[in-house]
Amino acid sequence: MSKRTISRRTLLRGAGAALGLPWLEAMMPARATAAEMSKGGAPVRMAALYVPNGMHEPTWTPKLKGAGSEWELSEGLLPLTEFKPYLNVFTNLWNQGSKSGDGHYVKLSGWLTSTTISKTLGVDISCNGVSMDQMAARAAGKATPFPSLELAVTPVTTGVDRNVGYTRIYGSHIAWAGPTQPLAREINPRSVFERLFRATTGQSLDTAEQDQMLLDRVLDDAKELRGQLGKADQHRMDEYLTVVRSLEARLARASAPEQSNWKPRVALDESAKPAGIPKDFPEHVRLMLDMMALSFQTDSTRVCTFMFGNEVTNQSFRFLDGVGGGHHDSSHHQNNEEKLRDYFRISQWHVQQFAYLLEKLKGMKEGDSTVLDNSMLLFGAGIRDGNKHDPHNLPLVLAGKAGGRLRTDQHLMYGPDSPLANVFVSMLDAFGAPVERFADSTGPAAGLLNS
Repeated sequence: MSKRTISRRTLLRGAGAALGLPWLEAMMPARATAAEMSKGGAPVRMAALYVPNGMHEPTWTPKLKGAGSEWELSEGLLPLTEFKPYLNVFTNLWNQGSKSGDGHYVKLSGWLTSTTISKTLGVDISCNGVSMDQMAARAAGKATPFPSLELAVTPVTTGVDRNVGYTRIYGSHIAWAGPTQPLAREINPRSVFERLFRATTGQSLDTAEQDQMLLDRVLDDAKELRGQLGKADQHRMDEYLTVVRSLEARLARASAPEQSNWKPRVALDESAKPAGIPKDFPEHVRLMLDMMALSFQTDSTRVCTFMFGNEVTNQSFRFLDGVGGGHHDSSHHQNNEEKLRDYFRISQWHVQQFAYLLEKLKGMKEGDSTVLDNSMLLFGAGIRDGNKHDPHNLPLVLAGKAGGRLRTDQHLMYGPDSPLANVFVSMLDAFGAPVERFADSTGPAAGLLNS
């Protein structure tokens, strides 16, 4: 297997920094068999990825194919074709707690809690529960540097939406440590990268150290460790360090303007300087998904949430061919053909990003399995159709096998208005944090868990 056994918490060290390692065979007990490696050598991870403003309803629901349980992906889910063996697509789930209240906020803030948020215009917010991801974090948090990571791409929205009578803060949070404790989200990929991989002495790095990439600072230690590993682990190390190098370079490019010989034709007025640097939205999203993948690969955390945007976001999607409007405007399509076309393309783009993440996780080997095999990732929205604000029959996909604990390649159709909380009960069981009941659950979701 390898020349030595090392701890799962081993770090590469150098010059006031440390870098976590991916899963290696050398982290298994010396007498472990191949079967033991694939069965119990890797932890189970859990993620929830939220899409605001619902999905394009006509192209979402999978179709039955022939007799029995055979099914095929719908047009809206076609980007997930390669991952069909890893999927569970659900029909007829909802959060009963979201039926009260107008608009979007009740649907989003109660998505992972299966509760009804308190209506308020001020700071006295309450979701009246704990989110499912934080139940998992409490069970596994001591095993990793971070109990959970909360990621997003847009700042928290403040102010009041007087159209529906809710503070807009509710539109920015799906992770709740307690009824009045929404968890802060990190929106800067560089900051996430530093949190995950830059363990310093507790003092701020000086400019010279900041200018030197992390990988360069731990390279000597990496070379020394590599020489003590077996061939399979050496390959994993090389692959992992290549990914880290690529990410550092991408982050550096994203935070610094490109140098060229261009000069302005007229002087700029310094007082017109924008408050922030504009970011490329698709690249921002993918960098955050990369951070999630690396946090799982290194076992820096086993629980993560990600928001593609705050609820009611009107993010421009003009970078997609033919799309002319913002997200929220398109979701309120009123059956207008042009808006419906934009809404479909925006919805499918989100599915494509989910496929991107699954591809990353599938490429991360862990013994005879992959990080995707050992994960479960919930993807979807708290509203089925943005035009109707419909909380019934939510658009939801669960990907990954949770280390073999989940059945997959299924379109699970339940009775109308079955509790989404039943899926949460099953996910917590598969994660190793079983509960008898969660919110309005009636038991585990039928057909989801392997017996």
